[in-house]
Amino acid sequence: MAEHEHEHVRVAVVGSGFGGLGAAVRLRREGVTDFVVLERADSVGGTWRDNSYPGCACDVPSHLYSFSFAPNPDWPRTFSGQEHIRAYLEHVTDVFRLRPHIRFNSEVKKMTWDGEKLRWDIETTSGSLSADVVVSATGPLSDPKIPDIPGLDSFPGKVFHSARWDHDYDLRGKRVAMVGTGASAIQIVPVIQPVAQKVTLFQRTPPWVMPRVDRAISGAERALHRALPFTAQARRGLLWGLRELQVQAFTKHPNELGLIEKLAKQNMARAIKDPSLRAKLTPDYRLGCKRVLLSSEYYPALARPNVDLVASGLTEVRGSTLVAADGSEAEVDAIVFGTGFHVTDMPIADRVVGADGRTLAESWKGGMEALRGASAAGFPNWMTIIGPNTGLGNSSMILMIESQLNYMADFVRQLDVLGGRAALDARPAAVQAWNHRVQERMKRTVWNTGGCTSWYLDANGRNTTIWPGTTSEFRRATRRVDLSEYELLRVPADSKAEVTA
Repeated sequence: MAEHEHEHVRVAVVGSGFGGLGAAVRLRREGVTDFVVLERADSVGGTWRDNSYPGCACDVPSHLYSFSFAPNPDWPRTFSGQEHIRAYLEHVTDVFRLRPHIRFNSEVKKMTWDGEKLRWDIETTSGSLSADVVVSATGPLSDPKIPDIPGLDSFPGKVFHSARWDHDYDLRGKRVAMVGTGASAIQIVPVIQPVAQKVTLFQRTPPWVMPRVDRAISGAERALHRALPFTAQARRGLLWGLRELQVQAFTKHPNELGLIEKLAKQNMARAIKDPSLRAKLTPDYRLGCKRVLLSSEYYPALARPNVDLVASGLTEVRGSTLVAADGSEAEVDAIVFGTGFHVTDMPIADRVVGADGRTLAESWKGGMEALRGASAAGFPNWMTIIGPNTGLGNSSMILMIESQLNYMADFVRQLDVLGGRAALDARPAAVQAWNHRVQERMKRTVWNTGGCTSWYLDANGRNTTIWPGTTSEFRRATRRVDLSEYELLRVPADSKAEVTA
């Protein structure tokens, strides 16, 4: 516990997924070496470390789902598997010499703002320290959500979440319940279907599913990208440009998505010949309202005789019997929850105590909001990566992360220019103005008008997750810190605060 006690650093980064590692690289490039990365696990990777379920892969093309400053010419497939992405993040960690900065097995228990010393006091499972600036990169897909199902505690079989896969439990010959039909479930079902005795899929709402046009990237292509890096840059640019062009349909003209819906239905009809099953699998909301999923194996797996689709949510567990909302029952040996994460109620928010003594969770009780997706009012020198309204519905989150890293870098630069013991606290009016603009733009988007209830929406029905514009718009909005949007804090004149004590 005493190993890092009373240590003070310029910047403390929380998390070592794409956001945390990207922040670490950017800090080093800015000449900041006095920083630590606090990681609760024993290795880097974030969600790509935690999600190791069978079939786990990315639904964004490999050359777009990587850092622009760390291109990988050797991606083996057009859509990378979890193991490839995790290996990439390990590679980035080594190439940019980040390991000396990383504190593994150091889960943040509490972060408290000290207004007298203008610093964050941080308690972790491996000791305590303080920092001038905190960059929270815990990510919205880090803490699994399992619904409160009556009787679940008494289930005699195996229970786990897709993000906490039990690799020691053999599903061969078992009766398996898959709860949920999101991005994880549609990858898991085709892999476990051939080995399980029976798979019962509990579906509250059917997703829109498009074919996943995945293929191996040839040795010749990889050799070309290694020899001529601009070819990989061109490939990335093309993938980015096509997705930028799609944004208007999602944000301004949702009715234009009708043609894509027809293609999705044709994709389903090719694999699902049973009209009653097709009816259960056909969404009654606009494509894009929920996350559009990519799979060429999901529908064929559902058509197999050992798969049973229950078009209703799981409501009760009675011993080994699972009961759906429509009254149907299923006897199972194992339950796998693919029920998502705490996205709009991130647990880290309960552990951050701001200038007025309130936690970030209390501040966000009416809904998450942060200036340019990064700074929350009342939490000086605290920034979040993949913060409120920075998510995407059609492109790579790495683009948004890099934009926020630009903002973080300028934030630290501004503090250096101001000199002395200084802190910047987002003005409530600036946060409100930014959030108002975002929410006004959100009103006409497919995520708000598409007729569905999604994990993009918080408990109040507000979309506090998605960015209602292009990635290039967000890049422009986060290029520089506007000091007029912040209140400058200085150490009180009568304070005896020391820099490191």
